Amino acid sequence: MIQAIDDRQFDRVVETARVPVLVEFWQPGCGGCRALLIELEKLAAECGERLLILKMNVQENYQIPAELEISSLPALALYRNGRFDRFIGGVGKKDAILQQILPR
Repeated sequence: MIQAIDDRQFDRVVETARVPVLVEFWQPGCGGCRALLIELEKLAAECGERLLILKMNVQENYQIPAELEISSLPALALYRNGRFDRFIGGVGKKDAILQQILPR
């Protein structure tokens, strides 16, 4: 199961992660968000310890989504070495996401 994170924990968790961190920004009732979460569950099972995947509910957390200027959902943000790297585009299937974040 993908771990939920909130505004208070976010910086500490991302900055201390020893692997890349992928964060899905989502909200309840968003069909695309639910579909993406299913793919991220598959990705988490495949990547194991090479990638930390988190999810943040934007209806309950405002600070981080505002800092990133997130305007549409779902949104995937990649962090490396404790810093924002980029948004992952073409949100869709597990393999497409994996190709964008982890070298094979």
